[in-house]
Amino acid sequence: MATRHFLTLLDLSSDELRYLIQRAISIKNGLKTHGPTYTPFANRTLAMIFEKSSTRTRVSFETAMAQFGGHALFLSPRDTQLGRGEPIGDTARVLAEMVDAVMIRTFSHASLEEYAAASAVPVINALTDDYHPCQLLADVMTWTELRGSVKGRTAVWIGDGNNMCHSWINAARQFDFQLRICCPEGYEPRQDILAAAGDRVTLFRDPQQAVTDADLVTTDVWASMGQEEEQASREADFAGFQVSEAMLDRAKDDVLFLHCLPAHRGEEISTTLLDDPRAVVWQEAGNRLHAQKALIEFLLLGRVEG
Repeated sequence: MATRHFLTLLDLSSDELRYLIQRAISIKNGLKTHGPTYTPFANRTLAMIFEKSSTRTRVSFETAMAQFGGHALFLSPRDTQLGRGEPIGDTARVLAEMVDAVMIRTFSHASLEEYAAASAVPVINALTDDYHPCQLLADVMTWTELRGSVKGRTAVWIGDGNNMCHSWINAARQFDFQLRICCPEGYEPRQDILAAAGDRVTLFRDPQQAVTDADLVTTDVWASMGQEEEQASREADFAGFQVSEAMLDRAKDDVLFLHCLPAHRGEEISTTLLDDPRAVVWQEAGNRLHAQKALIEFLLLGRVEG
């Protein structure tokens, strides 16, 4: 069987993604009721290559492997020959002889694709400059846990057309919901990604209009990693795009607010928004663990019942 990778949400079918969401919820509930007795990753090793810093990604993947009986190796550029110029394909071939899967958090999506093309074991995208599909598994899982099927619902993305926005676009395609993207001029998502989504995605310029009667609202920091020098100009460009309690009041009564974190209070969100009961960001962050358990299990073992 050909090696399966998870570089974007489009690498799995809609049916497989729906399975992952339900499987993640089952894993979460099973561990709560029966304890951590299920160890499908015994004698399995995940290599974790980090070129970008992380809190949630490292802790969730490392904990997932440990709780399911496996082992995770943290590898920074300082720890590997990648940092000294070894070709990406050579590293991929070497690690495939030693580990069962590889998780990569990096800058260039093209480099990730180059790595996966040379890898005989599954490769997971834990964030690139273009996509963050693991976060979307946790986001859709949280939405589903709290509100049921997301099919036909309306989500709103407010902010930069960045890697998270691209993954929300792919999620709208794969999970069949409507996505409203509200961003200032000049900060639109990539046109090819947007065009591929067809009528599932609509662009807005007015955040107040975009959130009206929405089921879910989400955002991200205005300046991502590597864009720190643009912070001041971005703050000016995103004036009026801050998500606040008053903005959520324009959405449906049962609206949920998500944020991939870390959040900059007083910038992209109001200082008190994360204290609002409509904000479910802590559950969302915790679900990274369960969604990634389901993902690794699927890539290594295929579908599992129960």
